[in-house]
Amino acid sequence: MDYRLIKDFIDLLQEFETEIRVCPGLYPETIQGVKAWISDKENAGKEDHSEEPYWEGKENGRTPESAISTLLVHLNRYAKTYSKSAISDSEFSTQEDFIYLINLKVFGEMSKMALIKKNIQDKPVGMLIIARLLRQGLIEQTDSDLDKRSKLIRISERGLIILEKQMEKIRQATNIVAGNLNHKEKMDLIRILNKLDRFHYPIFSRNIHADQLINTVYDEYTFLRN
Repeated sequence: MDYRLIKDFIDLLQEFETEIRVCPGLYPETIQGVKAWISDKENAGKEDHSEEPYWEGKENGRTPESAISTLLVHLNRYAKTYSKSAISDSEFSTQEDFIYLINLKVFGEMSKMALIKKNIQDKPVGMLIIARLLRQGLIEQTDSDLDKRSKLIRISERGLIILEKQMEKIRQATNIVAGNLNHKEKMDLIRILNKLDRFHYPIFSRNIHADQLINTVYDEYTFLRN
């Protein structure tokens, strides 16, 4: 056996662990996280011959971070517009209604807070959505076997029927959101958005108070100040 390979792998893991200690949450501490980290390092090392893109206000000194933030807000609004059209003739009130049901269908029953966190929402908003879905009979709740004080919720048979009835339009809406991107562009975008999601989700999960959030993040992530 070539023990140099083992040593090189251990050195690589130590480098990975050092980086995630400096930037916690940037990559999951799993083999998938290690693979994503290695892939990002290799891609970062490749010389990029493509021209820097233009963004509105660039000539006046507008930063790329500002452009990214604005474009993400715009895309979210576009997506909501298409989602609203997809449910215009359904029993769903908002896109969150069917997203909650899709998560329950895919991942199975879970606690209310687990479902709310999966949808990146505050507890009061999430509880209102859950209450509405319960009233409509689209979800059901039962006592947890592990904690009788906790309730588990799952999609009901009626919820499955109503969701399936709208799925074709929902799929059409998601296809429209992806627009005219080709397959490679879609894969590149998924990689970039996954990286951003891995960065933001651990921060969001800490429920840092709004008046402390920005200062806390800037204090902990030094690269943001560079």
